[in-house]
Amino acid sequence: MSSPNNGPSSLHIALMLASGLVLLFLATGDAGAANPKIPRLANGKPDFSGIWQTTSAADYDLEPHSNRKDAPPGAGIVEGHYLPYLPAALEQKKKNFAARDTLDPALKGYTLGVPRGIYYPEPFQIFQRKQDLTLVHQFGHSVRTIHTDETDHPKDPYDWWLGDSRAHWEGDTLVVDVKHFNDKTWFDRAGNYHSDALHVVEKWAFIDANTVEYKATVEDPKVFSKPWNLSVILHRHREKDFQLIEDYRFTLDYDDAYPPKPNKP
Repeated sequence: MSSPNNGPSSLHIALMLASGLVLLFLATGDAGAANPKIPRLANGKPDFSGIWQTTSAADYDLEPHSNRKDAPPGAGIVEGHYLPYLPAALEQKKKNFAARDTLDPALKGYTLGVPRGIYYPEPFQIFQRKQDLTLVHQFGHSVRTIHTDETDHPKDPYDWWLGDSRAHWEGDTLVVDVKHFNDKTWFDRAGNYHSDALHVVEKWAFIDANTVEYKATVEDPKVFSKPWNLSVILHRHREKDFQLIEDYRFTLDYDDAYPPKPNKP
């Protein structure tokens, strides 16, 4: 129906707009729909079970750096490139860097912590159930549980090496809130560090069936002036019979005795 001046009526305009929206929807696809190509649990949630590893060199240094004797060059994985240290904390970071050959907690076999364990250049395996995910890291065989049973952090907790992880789902993205850390781990081999006020929010999302984008927002008011973000890509190991190998770091102090040697008391 035309208006008295032969222009489009309000009804026609509404129909044209609706048609345009339908065409746009068909052209772009439904961004909010679940990706049917990724593995899922029986309850429909994405299933991250498998062995994963990054090809990133982030563990050498989260920030951009040139080649040096103990690290290949890297572009860094931090949004904005550099960590927003408070002045006194930056001085401590410089001291850590100068003594990194001996002070890096990983050299002592200590648990890597969060998020370092995710981008450390050794594989880790995820076992997933409806109520939780269990992460087993090859490095030191550290075991971390991410709870997805809608429970909250304990109210009067200890501080832990790997913190306390509680997660929820935002569509197909697993969002993990991690806090209650001790201050004994570093973020990398370059001396970037944190205090016991560390708080990490992780986001895990499939890109395709064998690739995961891992993002983390890190805040620590004792060390940094504001929260900062990092991201890495994780790849699923698909080699036949691939598995984690034994790497019990707590035996470092007992190298002479472990594994037991024949003909030696």
